[in-house]
Amino acid sequence: MDRGGGHLSPEPMDAYTAPVQPRPAPDQSSRPNRRLRSDLKRDRWLYLLALPGILFFIVFKYFPMYGLVIAFENYSPFKGIIRSEWVGFAHFERFFSNPDFLLLLRNTMAINFMKLFLFFPLPILLAILLNELRSDKYKKLIQTVVYLPHFLSWVLICGLTYLLFATGDGFVNKVLAELGADKWVVLTNPKLFWIMITSQSIWKEAGWGTIIFLAAIAGVNTQLYEAATIDGAGRLRRMWHVTLPAIRTVIVILLILRIGEIMDVGFEQVFLMSNGAVSEVADVFDTYVYRVGVQQGQFSFTAAVGLFKSIVGLTLVLLSNWLAKRFGEEGVY
Repeated sequence: MDRGGGHLSPEPMDAYTAPVQPRPAPDQSSRPNRRLRSDLKRDRWLYLLALPGILFFIVFKYFPMYGLVIAFENYSPFKGIIRSEWVGFAHFERFFSNPDFLLLLRNTMAINFMKLFLFFPLPILLAILLNELRSDKYKKLIQTVVYLPHFLSWVLICGLTYLLFATGDGFVNKVLAELGADKWVVLTNPKLFWIMITSQSIWKEAGWGTIIFLAAIAGVNTQLYEAATIDGAGRLRRMWHVTLPAIRTVIVILLILRIGEIMDVGFEQVFLMSNGAVSEVADVFDTYVYRVGVQQGQFSFTAAVGLFKSIVGLTLVLLSNWLAKRFGEEGVY
């Protein structure tokens, strides 16, 4: 108030400030999309390189899963998958009650367990021994020799086996006859069939299996070997205390994947080496599916057999991966 003028003066007012409008929150859903586009743009050549493999799995692994529904139908090629009669678990019940089920399970598990305990450790041992070679020249030569059988087909390998061990005119039996020794009955001896199949797999794939382990050994810190040498450790102790612990994670991962294939023996090898004399020990799930599904046309029944194998394999992978993590390993995922 103005005391001299006798009139009121307005009170001083603060400067007017407009209310601040809240900034719109960023669209959270757009962040993953922007990140995906950024990753695709940055690594476009890597994704392009992986595209054939991705397409392979989509076309030949995931898309055919739609056909698994015929395991629950009486599938007819004329009616198609959609119009075929639905029978539920009838084919599974028939398979599990079939007298051949236990025989197939025994043969399949026996061959795979022999491969697991005899074949699986050999690439590890061979990779460690190759790593200990001082001469790069001999190392490359031996690697080439042990890799070559992998590129031979099972038809050729089985043919070589017949040429070597045929009872009448096989090379081995001819040599034994010249020496006056008894002939070896290998191809028609049921007691030797599982060993013969395992031996063929070892000869064909043991060298090729060393590639992953050699790559893992190449990544081991050389200072660990130097420290072990200073402490007085010899070659065997360095292999046991340095090399094996360093590649243990790779060994566990490959072991888990191998356990997942415990129901797959391999059709070609067993089919080519089978004959009437060894049928009791040579009939496995793969040959049974071919005989019943392809030759007899029971597609739904053999689809149920294949689905059973897949479920068992998946269960074993999940179980073994869980056990690996319980023991402190990384596992597959």
